[in-house]
Amino acid sequence: MKYLGMELPVLSQKGAVHTAREISQQPALWQAIWEAVRSNRNDLNRFLGASLPNVKRIILTGAGTSAYIGLSVTGVLQRSTGIVVEPIPSTDLVSHPRDYFHADIPTLMISFARSGNSPESVAAVALAEDLCRTCFHLVLTCNPEGELAKYKTKNEKFVFSLPPEANDQSLAMTSSYTGMLLTAILIARLNDLEGQKQSVDLLAGYGRKLIDYYASDIERLADQDFKRVVFLGSGPFYGTARESYLKMLELTDGRIVGKEDSFLGFRHGPKAIINDTTLVFYIFSNHEYVSRYERDLVESMKKGPSPFLQAGVAESPINGVHLDRMFYLSENGSKLNEEYLAVCSVLPAQLLGFYKSLKLGLRPDSPSTTGAITRAVEGVQIYDLGI
Repeated sequence: MKYLGMELPVLSQKGAVHTAREISQQPALWQAIWEAVRSNRNDLNRFLGASLPNVKRIILTGAGTSAYIGLSVTGVLQRSTGIVVEPIPSTDLVSHPRDYFHADIPTLMISFARSGNSPESVAAVALAEDLCRTCFHLVLTCNPEGELAKYKTKNEKFVFSLPPEANDQSLAMTSSYTGMLLTAILIARLNDLEGQKQSVDLLAGYGRKLIDYYASDIERLADQDFKRVVFLGSGPFYGTARESYLKMLELTDGRIVGKEDSFLGFRHGPKAIINDTTLVFYIFSNHEYVSRYERDLVESMKKGPSPFLQAGVAESPINGVHLDRMFYLSENGSKLNEEYLAVCSVLPAQLLGFYKSLKLGLRPDSPSTTGAITRAVEGVQIYDLGI
């Protein structure tokens, strides 16, 4: 058995079996998630039919990687429901609950969690229960036995459990992240679920191309001696950019530092990070309006200090954009909606972080040499709001 071109004994010796398998399994997992959503469609429709007509806002929450999911699905959920959608990390909800929860604003809170055992996961739900008169809860989790999944609420709650293989065992979330992200997209498009099957199949094909065809190119990119990295993405790709940078930070144990930003936002100060040790990685939209701003930013990189390398991922070739490395997904001009494209566009960063971790002599399944970060956050004390 091989994952990412490496035999199991080699991966085991390098402490990389889980991460390699979890990255590799994503295309098949995405198709399994479509089937799981279809199997639960009636229950999901019942819950959404009871909640959506009675709420005025939707909060998308989670901690760390799980929080970035909300950044990528805000748009599709807001367009599909006509309800204001706010991505707010559970870490913010717990520390400043009265800034976000309002007694007289009926709310649907969608919580994302791999294990559901992080202290903030349950605390955010409990605070919503205390501060909102009406707060429906939709939990998307990879662990049906987690504390969040089992937490009893006075308001109605629905737990959607992803297929078991989505519950990543490695420290860095990979398939659990893309799995929950895709689940949220499909729930937003639940009324046309059958029509989404073609998009999911195309998404899986893009994922397989990145893993099977481009992995060796990305490994060679990881061999380059960059010290900083910047990931740029806008709209739903901003969540992808944030998750991409976190993957590099986690898998390299903080040895590769940098920044994530939107294409337009990067001009407003953060561009100062660019020097001759910086890798800039662009996550391109396939929307022509957005692409105009992206091309302008790439052109602007010719002024000022030059980065060490520039690379990017795009669905198809982009006129006027020529970088050191480009990873193209479509071979026939197919076009996915941006939110779906945001799912697979994180794979280059997952692969880059995996290979860079190995190059640095780290163990990708548990790259933190000091134990500073763990699979599930530990040691967070939750305090009584009355204090």
